[in-house]
Amino acid sequence: MFAAQLARQVRAPRPLRSVRRISTTPARRSDALFVHRDTPYNNPKIPFAFNADNQKRAQEIISHYPPQYKKAAVIPLLDLAQRQNKGWTSISVMNYVANLLEMPPMRVYEVATFYTMFNREPIGENFVQVCTTTPCMLRGAYDILGKVCSELGGIKPGDTTKDGKFTVIEVECQGACSNAPMIVVGDDFYEDLTLETTKKVLDAFKKGEKPKPGPQSGRHTSENSAGLTALTSKPYGPGEFCTPEFS
Repeated sequence: MFAAQLARQVRAPRPLRSVRRISTTPARRSDALFVHRDTPYNNPKIPFAFNADNQKRAQEIISHYPPQYKKAAVIPLLDLAQRQNKGWTSISVMNYVANLLEMPPMRVYEVATFYTMFNREPIGENFVQVCTTTPCMLRGAYDILGKVCSELGGIKPGDTTKDGKFTVIEVECQGACSNAPMIVVGDDFYEDLTLETTKKVLDAFKKGEKPKPGPQSGRHTSENSAGLTALTSKPYGPGEFCTPEFS
């Protein structure tokens, strides 16, 4: 009887497996974040290589790591390559870094698609990142975002102006919460913004000028706008207010 049951189990048909197929649907804008599809401006046939100065810089960066762990330099090298490539990380950039570090290209793709600091599409000459996380939001960040978009011709977050000079995106916390609201343009922070000072900053960039980074309210760094509220008295001298055995 046991043998008969075993035989039936052996002859029983196996359940059909679902087969995963490669999607053949047309590319969508959201796919750019996850899937590479060759385009005339982004394909492996477009050459990329570090210039002489960046080649030296790359070797200096790699030297910070033991030879068997040089792949740890992937993030700084991608950043260096992105800066040379006008602010974005193409498939050729990723392949070049993979070859330089002797890594499988997929490992580099995984890094470049995970970190939002790497732009997978071309950006404008001035990359404007508007923070809308809670501290900035409470201080009018969405008004600032609207002002930025309207001053740049009514574009929307994620768009680039027709002249290619500005790209605007909405981002999470940039770490300048005490100076909210703020934006980042390139590598510089512009803080304590109002609608008027936001316009001034953008107008300067439109003219090819670079406004002074930092707070736009006149204060220095993150000092209290009402003045000092602590450490206002003379500091204690050596031995003052100590018990006799320690004075």
